[in-house]
Amino acid sequence: MAPEFHDIRILRGSRTRIVLDNGKLEEISQAPFQGAAVRALCGGAWGFVTTDSVDNLGEEIDLAKRIARKIDRHEDLRLAEAPTGKSITVPVKKDPKDLSLEEKVALLREIEDAAKVIGVSSTQAVYSEMELKGHYSNSEGLDLESKTTRMGFMVSAVAHRNGLYQTDGEGRAGVGGLELFDREDPVALARSVGETAVLLLDAYAPKGGTYPVVLDQELAGVFVHEAVGHATEGDIILEGDSCLEGKLGEKIASTLVTVKDDPSLMLNGYYPFDDEGSLAQETVLVEKGILRSFLNSRETAARLGGVPRNARSEGMDRPVVRMSNTYIANGDWKLEEILEELGSGVYLSGSRGGQVSTGEGVFQFNAKSGYLVEDGEKTKLLRDVSLSGKILETLLHVKAVGNDLKYNSGRCGKSGQLVPVSDGSPHLLVAQATVGGTG
Repeated sequence: MAPEFHDIRILRGSRTRIVLDNGKLEEISQAPFQGAAVRALCGGAWGFVTTDSVDNLGEEIDLAKRIARKIDRHEDLRLAEAPTGKSITVPVKKDPKDLSLEEKVALLREIEDAAKVIGVSSTQAVYSEMELKGHYSNSEGLDLESKTTRMGFMVSAVAHRNGLYQTDGEGRAGVGGLELFDREDPVALARSVGETAVLLLDAYAPKGGTYPVVLDQELAGVFVHEAVGHATEGDIILEGDSCLEGKLGEKIASTLVTVKDDPSLMLNGYYPFDDEGSLAQETVLVEKGILRSFLNSRETAARLGGVPRNARSEGMDRPVVRMSNTYIANGDWKLEEILEELGSGVYLSGSRGGQVSTGEGVFQFNAKSGYLVEDGEKTKLLRDVSLSGKILETLLHVKAVGNDLKYNSGRCGKSGQLVPVSDGSPHLLVAQATVGGTG
């Protein structure tokens, strides 16, 4: 039998959240938190215990072991060796503690006000901030610490006319301090959100059909995250719920497509080591169309091969295999060249979410907006548009990859947990895809 194993994650920190809704202060909260999560692997099963205590966790280790032994699957469940993480404090250029709560509310109010252009009927803005100190240790002698600060904001607007409603929204988040607000110009972003919502009232709702399409960086990033990233997660592979199972080393995409996941990038999905203490490093998932790797925890890597570095949890939940910063690498095409190559078709922009079945290999995403493209030029503005198709067909139909990689921040849901991620892509030209209305 494999030797017994246990690990401990201790979290301490504080969260701040402010919500403005149509100028009214809906929520303002500032709260500290602390706790610990203890896992034990015995007899081929995991025992898992959480506690608000962060000291003298011997009893919790014993309890986790007892739980695991009670399950006792008699499996030879092993953990792969992993590159060891390093302790780190992520530097903050502008410390959010230097701003009072009142000043943070004033900053958010300025952002929300900017979205209130003529024609907008309602607005919302959210400010979020978290300081987190993490401590990871295990029975193999690993002992690591990290300290990170995360910032984020979101603004949305609704425009209304004659019974028609249109919305737009943007959010930005990342690791670091208030420098996020200098880098992203939230006031200009909020004004653009309001203006876009109003413009969409006069946009054209297209007829569904199969078209050649250009995806902007945001929608292409959501596609690579949802359709490719989730399908490469080791636990999804082992559950038999991925269209990529058994395809390592095979061509699954156009040779123009290279997909990477990299938690070491200082983006929203950043972490110095994962929730099993494994060093954060780049994983090449797809290289010039060939499926090269899956994303792994120590447990899935022991079964599937590969390097573990993608076990993540929300707070003190159980770690599961998750993406970090997932993106399509740059190609050589300029946007003008891509539109010229498209000729006539549809340009799709932004994402309002959607759904994907990793097992069946199909997806459907709602775009924020789009344009008809005629003779290489954007013409009519489109609203209520969606993109759907088969994952592998769409990947093989990529005809051009732009040189303008851009990342978007968000949160990814899986196993009832949300974790911060980024996804990214340059503009993509897809030879054919199904475009339809979302209504």
